[in-house]
Amino acid sequence: MADIFERLLKHYGPIGEHRERSHGYYTFPKLEGEIGNRMQFRGKDVVVWSLNNYLGLANHPEIRKADADATADFGLAYPMGARMMSGNSNYHEQLEKELAEFEHKEDAILLNYGYQGIMSAIDTLCGRHDIIVYDAESHACIIDGLRLHTGHRYVYRHNDIEDCEKQLQRAAALIEKQKQGGILVITEGVFGMAGDQGKLKEICALKDKYQFRLLVDDAHGFGTLGETGAGAGEEQGCQDEIDLYFSTFAKSMASIGAFIAGPGEIIDFIRYNIRSQIFAKSLPMPYVIGNLKRLRMLRSMPELKAKLWKNAKALQDGLKKNGFDIGKTDSVVTPVYMKGGVPEATAMVADLRENYGIFCSIVVYPVIPKGHIIYRLIPTAAHTLEDIDATLKAFSETKAKLDAGAYKVEDIVHMAEER
Repeated sequence: MADIFERLLKHYGPIGEHRERSHGYYTFPKLEGEIGNRMQFRGKDVVVWSLNNYLGLANHPEIRKADADATADFGLAYPMGARMMSGNSNYHEQLEKELAEFEHKEDAILLNYGYQGIMSAIDTLCGRHDIIVYDAESHACIIDGLRLHTGHRYVYRHNDIEDCEKQLQRAAALIEKQKQGGILVITEGVFGMAGDQGKLKEICALKDKYQFRLLVDDAHGFGTLGETGAGAGEEQGCQDEIDLYFSTFAKSMASIGAFIAGPGEIIDFIRYNIRSQIFAKSLPMPYVIGNLKRLRMLRSMPELKAKLWKNAKALQDGLKKNGFDIGKTDSVVTPVYMKGGVPEATAMVADLRENYGIFCSIVVYPVIPKGHIIYRLIPTAAHTLEDIDATLKAFSETKAKLDAGAYKVEDIVHMAEER
């Protein structure tokens, strides 16, 4: 019989195998100081492009005061217990009411966290005879939710509506054969890696031919897209056709928690059956009151979203003007695609951080194919045009070094150890 721990220690995984060389620098880095466009990394000031603080609310004075006042009034313990048993409050219900109104839905349910919330929602909605059809580039939280599903699931190529319809045909045929079950389609409002919006309007149009319900994870669209900031559904003019709208507070709201909005009876069903909320402590009061304040600022201060998009457009236009490939993004998420392996990527990141004062996140194999690098830049309302100019200059100079082979190093040990 094998020892479980012994087996684990032999195979740390494709990311974990580099832990001793990368920990604290490339993985698990520590940004210090006030959350904003500029922070400190290892004692140096850097322009930060790795925080989803889209609207710049994280350190807004009104937000800080609301959070502090709520903590002073209630502490982090209140309310105690799960919502169903002893952890409900008027504030929780008020936040749900205002979220539902904002998303033009009948009702909403609060979730303690987005990741486990949507996993549990998928488990709650679908039985073993139901079929899930989902986009190939769905977030890990959706994939993990699918792992809980005991029925069939069909994946379609990313944003490929023709393939989506093909999978719907397969699902419909199986439903007809087994004489029971239904279909749930899952996609995202904005795909967080590439920044492209899900083709919600085109998927909704397929409802005329196929009977299915649509769940949209709009973590990156909430607060950033649409005339009022209500998200990708509002942006594409199909919010009413989205059956269940999910988003997290961890991005535009710069907080903790999440929600699902939809038809009143279905939200009530979820409320009484979603295991991750029934058997977990209620969202603490300071988060609830703080999120109420954030939502009201998001709705009443359109200048925050306007500033975000001004910065995003300046960054994206500047990158394209300088010859960089930013893919098909039509959101504020800004990927920069380059060629190279892990050694080149880590060396270039170290150069950006140490010599240019630019902190951004890299994505390499095994998340994407070998030989490719993605730098994911997240513009926010807190950034300045000076930040953008400095970043464009740094990327142009380091890209020239990358193309010239200056970053071809054998190991990343010294990149982390020498600092």
